[in-house]
Amino acid sequence: MRPLLLAVLSSSLLLAGCASTPADTAPSMVANGTGAALDEAIAGAWRDPANVARDAWRHPKQTLSFFGVRGDQTVIEITPSPGWYSEILAPYLRGNGQYVAAVVDPASQSNEKSRAYYAKNRDVLAQKFAADPAHYDRARIVGFDPKAPVFGPAGSADVVLTFRNVHNWRMAGTAPSMFKGFYDVLKPGGVLGVVEHRAKADVAADDKSGYVGQQQVIAMAQAAGIVLDGQSEVNANPRDTKDHPGGVWMLPPTNQHDAKDDAKYKAIGESDRMTLRFVKPRA
Repeated sequence: MRPLLLAVLSSSLLLAGCASTPADTAPSMVANGTGAALDEAIAGAWRDPANVARDAWRHPKQTLSFFGVRGDQTVIEITPSPGWYSEILAPYLRGNGQYVAAVVDPASQSNEKSRAYYAKNRDVLAQKFAADPAHYDRARIVGFDPKAPVFGPAGSADVVLTFRNVHNWRMAGTAPSMFKGFYDVLKPGGVLGVVEHRAKADVAADDKSGYVGQQQVIAMAQAAGIVLDGQSEVNANPRDTKDHPGGVWMLPPTNQHDAKDDAKYKAIGESDRMTLRFVKPRA
């Protein structure tokens, strides 16, 4: 069994181990011979039961199929901790592809609290991988500075995926640099897949709700040179009113609400989410 390769990069520092028409369709994974392998990864007994319970809200098969993820690709997932999608993607890509988990390098942070937070996130994911080499021994972890992110060699990734992160970058003022980093690491023709809490419309720069306007996300990607290639409603939830006093975090799975309101928020379920597929132009 190959040892776990943990490549935590800040710049190139190795810390350990090593606009088109929107459509609700995607390249057929079955046609590429990878449909059964994806099913097996989603059904894997190694997955945390609490994560499996969220499949009804996160729709991993439909989402990854929409993004056109294949088992022979290099896929970079941005800030995956604690590893919900890692449990699917790392085993799925283990045989013929490469799974890369890109995490914020603690050393890039200016205060001790942030450094501790991101160090813990990185370590939780690293421990998860190290504890199960049969599924994660070929997974890699790379570190990046959100202000000037480098996720890997230029033009090296087939797919970059980000799930419910864009609001954090907007609040931190790092969204432009993050999308530029995606453009740089993607191969020409490579795919950026974005799932994000969807606001009713554009939100202010200082918005703290956790929601982002869909057109705002599209504009961020296009400003970096990445073109919208399709959009799906697979992660939509029309019951989400998006007007919660404490923002999206009042909904499951965070559930930051009073106990007396538990039934109300359970009835809503997880947030309404946009699912957008972008492509780096070949020319």
